Amino acid sequence: MNQKRVYRIWRREGLKVPQKQPKRGRLWLNDGSCIRLRPQYPGHVWSYDFVQDRTHDGRVYRMLCIIDEFTRECLSIRVERRLNSQHVLEELSELFLSHGPPEHIRSDNGPEFIATAVREWQGRPWVKTLYIEPGSPWENGYCESFNSKLRDEFLDREVVYTLKEAQTLIEWWRRDYNQLRPHSSLGYRPPAPETILPAGLPPPYYEGARHEPR
Repeated sequence: MNQKRVYRIWRREGLKVPQKQPKRGRLWLNDGSCIRLRPQYPGHVWSYDFVQDRTHDGRVYRMLCIIDEFTRECLSIRVERRLNSQHVLEELSELFLSHGPPEHIRSDNGPEFIATAVREWQGRPWVKTLYIEPGSPWENGYCESFNSKLRDEFLDREVVYTLKEAQTLIEWWRRDYNQLRPHSSLGYRPPAPETILPAGLPPPYYEGARHEPR
């Protein structure tokens, strides 16, 4: 069939003609190297982003998701009705104390991430910020992939009625994601499996362990 005839029928039926998509540059150079900084070891690059959902009564709640790009471990998911730059600082402070500061943090250009207080605070422990290009979510691919898993495996399946219920269930899902859920990118192993000391064995920090006969 002639292309022009198809176009006339398409317009007559009231179908919307898709607009031509603009060309986008790739993240790869001619030699195969990646423009985007890729994680090389644990704590090298963290990334964070916001996810939004609603409780059963229609009220909005937001989630601040922070992951380690190399290990794929979800370090934290903070759930609140509203999240701003102060909440970002509080959550990063707790993670810096428990995990140590990373070398880089990747994020989009949202107002919560580019706030002056956040940038100045991150610069103190020598943490470098990596802001993606506006309108280019694929440059934050690790976090976007995690967000899609969070929505497919939890948000689209669970009905939550209160904020407290959302906080509890999402934290349960995060632990399951880190400790039990297999990841194909990690050889079908969880990013942070829970370790258990067998019964009868003393802890490694026990002073008498080195002197007791085996």
